[in-house]
Amino acid sequence: MFTEFFYELRAHGVPVSVNEWYTLLEALEKGLAGSSLTGFYYLCRAVLVKSETYYDKFDRAFASYFDGIETPESLPDKIWKWLDRELPENHRVKFDGTLRQYDIEELKRMLAERLAQQNEEHHGGNRWIGTGGTSPFGHSGYHPGGIRLGGESRNRSAVKVAAERRWADFTDDETLDTRQFQMALRKLRHFTTRFEGPRTELDIDATIEATGRNAGRLKLVWNRPRRNAIKVLLLMDSGGSMLAYSRLCNQLFTAMHRSSHFKDFQVYYFHNCIYDWLYPHPSCLRRDSIKTSDVLSNLDSDYRVILVGDASMAPSELTMPGGIIDWDLHNEEPGIAWLQRVKDRFEYSVWLNPIPASYWRWTEGAYTIKLIREVFPMYELTLNGLEQAIKCLKGRVV
Repeated sequence: MFTEFFYELRAHGVPVSVNEWYTLLEALEKGLAGSSLTGFYYLCRAVLVKSETYYDKFDRAFASYFDGIETPESLPDKIWKWLDRELPENHRVKFDGTLRQYDIEELKRMLAERLAQQNEEHHGGNRWIGTGGTSPFGHSGYHPGGIRLGGESRNRSAVKVAAERRWADFTDDETLDTRQFQMALRKLRHFTTRFEGPRTELDIDATIEATGRNAGRLKLVWNRPRRNAIKVLLLMDSGGSMLAYSRLCNQLFTAMHRSSHFKDFQVYYFHNCIYDWLYPHPSCLRRDSIKTSDVLSNLDSDYRVILVGDASMAPSELTMPGGIIDWDLHNEEPGIAWLQRVKDRFEYSVWLNPIPASYWRWTEGAYTIKLIREVFPMYELTLNGLEQAIKCLKGRVV
């Protein structure tokens, strides 16, 4: 039953397993959907969706597959009058476990036939649109694969609920905003007490142990506060093809500056590729430049490095001396050599690319993207991509 819905979920990127699908079918047999499409919606979401990041994909799949199924406004007024009447007590029947389940297309066809043929109200039956009984159409009865019409869900169908897309901000393939950046960056932490400063934080465990060793007389033990030991170097491509992603990069920059939990945070800019110079401002003016070699030598090798750029440029900019795009500058070494030097200096470094990964093999600049991916682990600039990058950056902290 609803086998095509299983494949619809898969097609929308919801990772539904066969075991989970069988669990759903067992729940339907036990009547946990409440004989309604709305109940079926909530049951499916509870059983099949592993993480809130898939809520939006699930809703889109549900709305697509069941579009037009639960549409109360399409029923004739006389049907609503019958459904709105109170169900007689003696028409409430019990399910004996033998009802047939239908696929969605068959339900559509059957409902159309009932609407065309029915000319009176029904309560407690097993065929017509009505209340009670075991008919697949109506409310207050029981059918494990039916469609509720009327009852509590008359003005709020499951399809409408799904179509609202209330979970769009949870998806892991959406471009990040400032808050999402901040929440993801909070995972880049490694706490330690090995910093200079006064011991102002009471160590409960050590105090209990010291008091026990002191014959029960209280002995307080103080420690330095735990702080994040992670130091971050952010290198961002500025200008040119990155102008299309300037808003996104500004959000990342803002989030990084608001993330006060890093032990140290440094940011420099480059244009297209890193050469002999880095820049403290996104304007990348030559008069403000700093030698890249000085930056590399002045920063400890335990910095976590995040490079942000589309990695798209002319191959000569990456592979040739003098390939720098700026007319009045000349690089003695190719850009790829400088990128390799950054990688060699900082063990934990990643590249975040705002271009979707599905485009990397064929978009303009695919060749340089491929070469840079051979130097740095490259991830999409999405929530899922950033979380993967942070896992890569969270190596051993000395």
